[in-house]
Amino acid sequence: MPKKLPTSKKQVSMWFLHLVVFAVVNAILWYICYAGKEGWQYPWPSWITAAWFLLLVGHACMIWANYEDKGYNEWKEQLTK
Repeated sequence: MPKKLPTSKKQVSMWFLHLVVFAVVNAILWYICYAGKEGWQYPWPSWITAAWFLLLVGHACMIWANYEDKGYNEWKEQLTK
C-alpha cells in the first residue's frame, strides 16, 4: 500500500485562500446577475461556479488524497539507462 504524502501548512493555507476567493468572486458574480433584475434571468454564473468548484475539489484532492508512486523511482532509473 502506498504511503500518503504529508501536507504542509502552506498547502492547506493556499487551499483555504482558494476557497475564500471562490466564495467572494462567486457572490459578486451572482449579485451582478440578479441585481435589479425582474423576471427570469439566465443563470450564467452557474457555469463559472461549477467549473471553479471542480477545480477547487481537484486542488483539495492534490493536498489531502495524494499518495506516493512506488514505481516512480524505478521509472526514473529506466529513463537514465
